[in-house]
Amino acid sequence: MPSEFELIARYFVKRNEGETTGVALGAGDDCALLTPTPGQQLAVSVDTSVVDVHFPAEAPAWAVGHRALAVSLSDLAAMGAWARWCTMAVTLPEADEAWLDAFSQGFHALCREYGVALVGGDVTRGELSISVAVHGEVPVGAALCRSGGQADDIIAVTGPLGGGHGGLRAWQQGRRDLDDRLLARYLLPQPRLAAGLALRGLAHCAIDISDGLLADLSHLCDASRLGAELDMTQLPLATGLEALLGTQGARHAALCGGDDYELLFSLPSSSLDEARRRLRECGVDLWPVGRLRDGAGIAGVDTRAIKGWQHFPGGSP
Repeated sequence: MPSEFELIARYFVKRNEGETTGVALGAGDDCALLTPTPGQQLAVSVDTSVVDVHFPAEAPAWAVGHRALAVSLSDLAAMGAWARWCTMAVTLPEADEAWLDAFSQGFHALCREYGVALVGGDVTRGELSISVAVHGEVPVGAALCRSGGQADDIIAVTGPLGGGHGGLRAWQQGRRDLDDRLLARYLLPQPRLAAGLALRGLAHCAIDISDGLLADLSHLCDASRLGAELDMTQLPLATGLEALLGTQGARHAALCGGDDYELLFSLPSSSLDEARRRLRECGVDLWPVGRLRDGAGIAGVDTRAIKGWQHFPGGSP
């Protein structure tokens, strides 16, 4: 059985060769040494994916590798950051080399797509989980923080919602073909990095939709000290969602299903046309879904009966 060091070298270090932009010293030492671009701030985030919580145990290993990196890159997208480096810690129940081979292929394929270098990590034994820390750069003062929203801003998203939840339901019903659009939205999310860059200088604030539209809009409103009003007639639904869940179920999935990884942002109405033009150049659309307003709470939907995803529900005592 290979040691943890052999596994790291075989499936992560060697396959990372050539992805060295800004890396003075990469994986293989106690720390990586990185060279940030002058005039840029570092944007850093970490996400953990746990088997049968964030992905099914039977999911294809290459999809698990893709997903583990994609959900972390989505945080950089929400800040308008350029993705540069990542580190990864993998906990495995056993050294299954066939699984690791496919997992690393999915992970490194996404690294190559976005020019991200894996610069370090760890492998240990236990319940299957993957933690990925991503590092990006954004010009000083240009980050899309949650706290920048302004009253009367238009609230918009970069794509249809509910697909992540719909894909989970489709998996639970026995679908396994990842050409299925809903399954792909769940297991192969696409981080909106180009969209985040395009929105810099136009959007006042942004967040990625990981816990559901309502939960993440609430985070944005809290940080900006504003309320919001949603227009349910404008809520974009993922293709195939109504056929799977019905109209009410589809709307519920779009509002609180989570795992969509589209960007939710606000901007002044004067910037709407330019933002739409820039996003179309990135291959995504702009969907207005409401407005920010003075006050508190989210109008236009009954938030008492609908909550987003929480790992530890119940709130503070």
